[in-house]
Amino acid sequence: MKKMKIKSKLPQTETSIFAVMSGLANEYNAINLSQGFPDFPVSRELISLVNKYMLEEKNQYAPMPGVPELRQSLSSKIKLLYNKEINPNKEITVTAGATQALFTAITAFVNKGDEVILFEPAYDSYVPSIKINGGVPVFIELTKPAFEIDWNLVRQKITSKTKMIIINSPNNPGGYVLSESDMKTLNELIRNTEIIVLSDEVYEHIIFDGLQHQSVIKFDELYQRSIAVYSFGKTFHATGWKTGYVVAPPLLTEEFRKVHQFNVFSVNTPIQYALAEYLQNPDNYLNLPEFYQQKRDFFLQAIEGSKFKVIPSHGTYFQVLDYSEISDLPEFEFAVWMTKEKGLASIPLSSFYHNKRNQQLLRFAFPKQEETLLKAAEILKTI
Repeated sequence: MKKMKIKSKLPQTETSIFAVMSGLANEYNAINLSQGFPDFPVSRELISLVNKYMLEEKNQYAPMPGVPELRQSLSSKIKLLYNKEINPNKEITVTAGATQALFTAITAFVNKGDEVILFEPAYDSYVPSIKINGGVPVFIELTKPAFEIDWNLVRQKITSKTKMIIINSPNNPGGYVLSESDMKTLNELIRNTEIIVLSDEVYEHIIFDGLQHQSVIKFDELYQRSIAVYSFGKTFHATGWKTGYVVAPPLLTEEFRKVHQFNVFSVNTPIQYALAEYLQNPDNYLNLPEFYQQKRDFFLQAIEGSKFKVIPSHGTYFQVLDYSEISDLPEFEFAVWMTKEKGLASIPLSSFYHNKRNQQLLRFAFPKQEETLLKAAEILKTI
């Protein structure tokens, strides 16, 4: 039989670094601070609500944009947070997680040869989604140690082929938070263009040090050419539910849904009803900044005295540490060594760069119980 030949659309793509490091953590029984998922339980109230709606036979297909009750709750939430009236029927779409939303948005608007500007270090789904749709990623490296955007460089990179700019704030993995000034500068740069902003805001509620999340939704002119992506999994500690949503003006929502309906069509029905009711109490998400800042601060206090240098994290539940005073090993090699020999798994920051740039930086996830974080800190102080 003739051997089948496959022409890969992503020939350079390897197994996700998250799968690799979590696999190693399992193999070597290591503490897993690599993949970003909590090791504490989801709200019992929210679990009970899911069960309630299952028993009420809310188990069949949901409407393609999402159940009306959830979209209405989200509209109310947006009004509370950003003082913005959002039409729940024309501007909100429930998705099967944020990654599906990102892929669908890129698929809906990026055509062959279109350029997409993104900032590195960048979440690893952006580039494959761009390439599989024939787009051309244009990379801009953030300045360190604060991981700031050089807007003059952005201005230089914008061309007649630029179709989209992807922003992510609070940023995974860098932990930086875009300011009001950043958002106004972005708006000025794309004014009178056809550029669409894809704003990854999945950590909108996990923000520290008194900072405020600057959503594209807050800026009227910018919002008219933006797609904002959110995650219930990140907000409510239920990453396995893979439920998120997109907010965009009617014109962009219409195009987004054309792809969404054939990509996923509808999302888990009882979970949507449960979230709709759970969101009616704003305390269920307004207390998250304090909750996660306590975890960040506990972890940082616990590693005091180690040789790792702290890169400030003002948002997300990730902390970047610099090991340059410890080893000259490249990031991936050092992360593997630490997992195998010391029993602690992390993510090399080089995985978030297209050229696998090594800066001797590792990302650690801290959405964990204090006992877990303390054990991890004890290991770090021995290295």
